[in-house]
Amino acid sequence: MKTMRNSVKLIGRPGNDPQVTVLANERKMARFSLATNEFYTNEAGERKSLTHWHNLVAWGKTAEMIGAFVKKGREIAIEGRLVNRSYEYPSGVTRYVSEVVINEIMIIEKAS
Repeated sequence: MKTMRNSVKLIGRPGNDPQVTVLANERKMARFSLATNEFYTNEAGERKSLTHWHNLVAWGKTAEMIGAFVKKGREIAIEGRLVNRSYEYPSGVTRYVSEVVINEIMIIEKAS
């Protein structure tokens, strides 16, 4: 049960190519958004789709792999944990961010 604590598993498609950044300490970080779809039937019996967007971040070797193989629109599966953080603009406005920190990734759709 310990592995179920703060565990996120998603299958979806990146909305953009990942941005890989090399930080001052030579550590790599990758950021991108992932779209997941939820299907349901409305009261009129019509099948509908609802898209959810998730902010993802990866570090180190995982970030390197994402930079090399993950492309916009290619279906992937990820496992990670949910992290909430905040930051403040110089104007004094505080922003709150929820993102998934990726532990594992699997490319589902092969390159065409």
